[in-house]
Amino acid sequence: MRNLSAHHRLSGPASLLTAGLALTIMAGCVAQPVTSTGVWGEGVPHNQTFSKLLVVAVTPDINQRCAFERDLADDLRSATVAARSSCEELGAEKEPLTLESIERAVASYGADAVLATRLVDSSMGLKEGGTRETQGDAYYKPIGMGYDMGYWGAYGVPVVYGQFETAPSVITLQGTVHITTTVFETRGATPVYIIDTQATNLQSREQSLTEIVPRITNRLRQDRLVR
Repeated sequence: MRNLSAHHRLSGPASLLTAGLALTIMAGCVAQPVTSTGVWGEGVPHNQTFSKLLVVAVTPDINQRCAFERDLADDLRSATVAARSSCEELGAEKEPLTLESIERAVASYGADAVLATRLVDSSMGLKEGGTRETQGDAYYKPIGMGYDMGYWGAYGVPVVYGQFETAPSVITLQGTVHITTTVFETRGATPVYIIDTQATNLQSREQSLTEIVPRITNRLRQDRLVR
C-alpha cells in the first residue's frame, strides 16, 4: 500500500506515464484471458497420481505437434514427475499418430499415463473479420462428468487416419483456441481426467504455448494427478 500511495503523489508527466502503463497492463490482462477447467472421467477413482507421462499432441502437423509436446513435457517435469514427448520417443522419423505407434511408445518408455491434447475449435483473428475452423462432432469434448468419444480410439488417436490428415493443427497461429487435454492411464487406456482450455486473442504460436501450457500443468497439479 505504501508503494501505491507514492504513485498517487506523483504529478505531471510522471504520473501520466505511470497511469498509462497501469492501464496498458490491465488491458492486456483483460484482452488475453485463458481459462482452464477439469473434470474426472465417469466412474474412475479420484485419487490417481501419475509419475511417468507420455505427452501427445493429436495433430497431423508434425512441427506444431512436436513443439507443443516438447513445451508441455518440459513444464511437467519435476523431482517426482518424468515426462517425454511422443516425437522424442518415436524417434527422428516422427511417425504418424496411430494406436500402434502410441502403444509402442508407451511400452518403450514405460509410461503410466498418456497426456493427449487435441484442438476442439479455433477462430482465426484475421484482418477481414477472420475465418473459422471447427473440428465438428467427431472430436470428443467434456459432457457433464463424461465424454463423447466419436470415432476416436484409445489415447485419443484417430481410428480413420485418412480423415485425420486434413485436421487443423493443435495450436493455431493466432485468434481464439479451444482444446481438450485428456489423461489416459495406460493399464487399460482408460480416460481418467479431461482438461478443457480456452484462450483468446493469441498473436502467435509462441504465445499460444506460453499462455496455455502452464494452465494445463497447473490444473493437473491442483487436482493431484501429478505432484
